[in-house]
Amino acid sequence: MIYIVFAHPYPSQSRANRTLLEALRKLAGVEVCSLYDRYPDFDIDVPAEQAALERAQLVVWMHPVFWYSVPGLLKHWFDKVLTFGWAYGAGGAALHGKDCLWVTTTGGSADAYTSEGIHQRPFADFTRPVEETAIFCGMKWQPPCILHGVHDMDQAALEAQSQQLRQRLEAWLAARGEDASPLEPER
Repeated sequence: MIYIVFAHPYPSQSRANRTLLEALRKLAGVEVCSLYDRYPDFDIDVPAEQAALERAQLVVWMHPVFWYSVPGLLKHWFDKVLTFGWAYGAGGAALHGKDCLWVTTTGGSADAYTSEGIHQRPFADFTRPVEETAIFCGMKWQPPCILHGVHDMDQAALEAQSQQLRQRLEAWLAARGEDASPLEPER
């Protein structure tokens, strides 16, 4: 099972993240948790989230970058769900060996994330906290899917990127002998 933790505070206003999510939503074996829809009061159902993570073989963290980091509710989800004795530390092996894929979008272009760009650093410098969160919990960090400049990306390019991501997950499922057929016919 693939568990997608979708963390966009304004999903109805997100053309990019919504397009990415819709490309994956109907793959067989995908379960989506839209954090801002499910937990608008930030009251995380920790046992339910941990149970979903235990069922998963691949965990996908999908969100836009906010101030060089994850949105507030995803950070809160990390704090509440990835607990000592469950996700890490003595006896904390629930996530060991599971794959983790980070799917994120930025408004800025790839050139903005260079020493000469407005952010003055390569984007890889900003991936470390998310990557280390996965690794600290014993997960296998997969090369992230990062879409830069989504505000300026036309719909055709965005659709092409979302199909590439879908093909990546289909290949991940196929490598494990799983059927990636949609749960229902796409319209």
